Amino acid sequence: MIAAGEFKNGITLEIEGTVYQILEFQHVKPGKGAAFVRTKLKNIMNGGAVEKTFRPTEKFPKAHIDKKDMQYLYSDGEMYHFMDTESFEQIALDSEAIGDALKFVKENDMVKILSYKGNVFDIEPPMFVDLEVVSAEPGVKGDTATNVTKPAQVETGAQVFVPIFVNEGDVIQIDTRSGDYLKRV
Repeated sequence: MIAAGEFKNGITLEIEGTVYQILEFQHVKPGKGAAFVRTKLKNIMNGGAVEKTFRPTEKFPKAHIDKKDMQYLYSDGEMYHFMDTESFEQIALDSEAIGDALKFVKENDMVKILSYKGNVFDIEPPMFVDLEVVSAEPGVKGDTATNVTKPAQVETGAQVFVPIFVNEGDVIQIDTRSGDYLKRV
């Protein structure tokens, strides 16, 4: 059990049968009246965010989230298949559970599968990936007054905005959290 007065960002709690992750919290001690904790919580099952306030003495059970490294094998159109590299156990997830988490993930890349009581609710791709640019418009000569970008498509099918000097066939590094171009590899 964890008291509201001990909240920290990133902690997962079970509140009223729902699992939430703390995105933000603030201890408030008004001049008059009792202190309270104002929080912004993310429902990990559906991704919705809510704001709630608690008394600092309220206690909640900590939710244990399982994170498992798995290898993304392939997609057969409807299902995405993953394998545990230690036990070689395979699981298949539908596109609703995946969302756009695999936008920058190639086959055979490692991802983290997040689950609560056996129910997979999220997939964490690696923070940075190196992908080949499969199509990009050529840069316009002389267009260098500011940080000019152009759309480019990478080998996973995702579209990224890249500097004008990046061409087809180049391998680039992408931050999967924001989808931003980082550098040419």
